[in-house]
Amino acid sequence: MNEHNGQAPPSDLRHRLQAKPFYKIGEVAKLLDVKPHVLRYWESEFPTLKPKKNPSGQRIYSRDDIETIVEIQNLLYNERYTISGARQMLARQPSLAPPETVLTETVPQALADLKKRVSELLAMLEQMP
Repeated sequence: MNEHNGQAPPSDLRHRLQAKPFYKIGEVAKLLDVKPHVLRYWESEFPTLKPKKNPSGQRIYSRDDIETIVEIQNLLYNERYTISGARQMLARQPSLAPPETVLTETVPQALADLKKRVSELLAMLEQMP
């Protein structure tokens, strides 16, 4: 276990997650040393965290969900981000951001970069004899 937050080291966690494809909320809570109510709260605060529910209504977390939880836990407990700050950091990581966030965050930046590069190329062409 990690001394700082009781969380299993990433390599040990990956090894334990290979056992099965889905985990119930209590299993995830125990695995990551987080209370189930905290996981439910994080679901309401982080759009990237959307576990599925089984037919009886129990939350079931995939490995991707658990990786997202580990990242949230790290941002909040180790990096000391606020909920809002952690949400913004997750939105900047394309693998963890909801699809609409990835588009709105990356397309405008890509267009700005492209315009800058085209301007630089035009300036270079104008300087040629």
